[in-house]
Amino acid sequence: MNNKEAKLRIIPLGGLEQIGMNITAFEYGDSIIVVDCGLSFPDDDMLGIDLVIPDVTYLNENIDKVEAFVITHGHEDHIGALPYVLRTVNVPIYATRLTMGLIERKLEEHDILESVERHVVNFEDKVKLGAFEVEFIKTNHSIVDAAALAIYSPAGTIVHTGDFKVDYTPVYGDSINLQRFAELGHQGVLALMCDSTNAERQGFTFSERTVGRTIDGIFQDNVDRRIIIATFASNVDRVQQIINSAYKYGRKVVLEGRSMGNIIETAQNLGCINIPDNTLIPIDLLKDYPPEKTAIITTGSQGESMAALSRMASDSHKKIVIDSNDVIVFSSHPIPGNEKPVTKTINALLSKGAEVIFQDAHVSGHACQEEIKLIYTLVQPLHAIPVHGEYKHLKAQANLLRELGYDKDRIHILRSGDVLEFNGTEANVVERIETKDVLVDGLGIGDVGNVVLRDRQILSANGIIVVAAAIDKGSREFVCMPEIVTRGFIYVKESDDIMEEMQDILVDTVDEIMEHNVVDITKMRSMIRDALSSYIWNKMERRPMIMPIIMEV
Repeated sequence: MNNKEAKLRIIPLGGLEQIGMNITAFEYGDSIIVVDCGLSFPDDDMLGIDLVIPDVTYLNENIDKVEAFVITHGHEDHIGALPYVLRTVNVPIYATRLTMGLIERKLEEHDILESVERHVVNFEDKVKLGAFEVEFIKTNHSIVDAAALAIYSPAGTIVHTGDFKVDYTPVYGDSINLQRFAELGHQGVLALMCDSTNAERQGFTFSERTVGRTIDGIFQDNVDRRIIIATFASNVDRVQQIINSAYKYGRKVVLEGRSMGNIIETAQNLGCINIPDNTLIPIDLLKDYPPEKTAIITTGSQGESMAALSRMASDSHKKIVIDSNDVIVFSSHPIPGNEKPVTKTINALLSKGAEVIFQDAHVSGHACQEEIKLIYTLVQPLHAIPVHGEYKHLKAQANLLRELGYDKDRIHILRSGDVLEFNGTEANVVERIETKDVLVDGLGIGDVGNVVLRDRQILSANGIIVVAAAIDKGSREFVCMPEIVTRGFIYVKESDDIMEEMQDILVDTVDEIMEHNVVDITKMRSMIRDALSSYIWNKMERRPMIMPIIMEV
């Protein structure tokens, strides 16, 4: 494409109208850079699905243009899809120190570390990528080394905040570089893409250090009890503060949960967390210390069924048994949609006599309304593009922007797949590309679609009936009467009458097949399925999956 004809295009491939799966392509002429590559977790109706990753068909179709992945921070909703997407879109990755450390551990687990080009960048570094140049800017979030991006293009500068908050007293490192945001605003910014997660919340987000004071108070008030704290494994600053309090009160600390151990080990190797000598102990040594001299930092704050805290709550943890001497702290808020499993876990812990604290032990990592206003005031973008959140969050940020004097032509609430094109100082959605959820089930990527999910939903709701029969290969006559096997439909031992009636219907259907000289197996299966389906609906108003199996002998 002639650069005189080239236009800047912003194409979100995921992450809008939802929490998670953040990925956005920036295109100018023959260059594409991709910001973040995250996953989301399955909805309740995605039975058996492990993860959901973005559809990168557009990147595959334009692979010759794709310069790199540029990553803002190390949370799963921003890096989790990389091991899957890199199999087809294998381009260099640029990220800050801890972010790259977490990415490398993922790539190593998927055995693709050596095949991926990786570059660690420092804050204020600028990276030239085709028609783009990208600058990494220090921000604060609930994970160390989070960055905003200034994306320079021939059409103008785009500032992308990533996930951020303004924390003047961070636990680790420096505060957000507000001066750089102001400098960019003075130079002129074409558009700001700003985190919307907390756009409905008034005021400012509290500093992470306020949680440290709360946690310290919990340790001080419970010197004679074991303390178990559940938090996000990636919240390194939170873990640091828990360890600080545990050390202060003479406790040994166990890190429980695979992701917790992996992330903290990576952070420790990179100097992003300071753990005093002889404070951490392996879980096998927990029994050697009095309970009141130990603290456990664990995964499971979102009620995940296989996470460590959930296994403790259900008595299925092999090494930790909950009792009335335990104080359990939920140092997180439930992610929208996770309220039920979190409540279930809390109730199970309470029923064992443990004390559960789930208030005032968490602060958000996302900017509230006043911080969002501050960033817009500093950057003064010509266009505003709310990102990172459900539609209601994007809309809430748009409402804030109108208070700041932005008219509707300068505010762009996009959907995943929209192509926002800049023509001089104007910006409009010019087309849509197809995007969809790609479902990961075990080792299968994208091989489970809507049809398979629908079958799983039917099986989970109404069960299955298998009809097994055999016909003579030559005469096409039934060798014996079909047999019925059910799972998840009825309890056979207490439903003799239904089983007998279904068997009678099969006898009538076989007679009909023979009477009409039906020889096609597909037609036989259809007749059996229709007859049983009609009976079951009329009798019970259920629709189990009916699977006739007819073998030739």
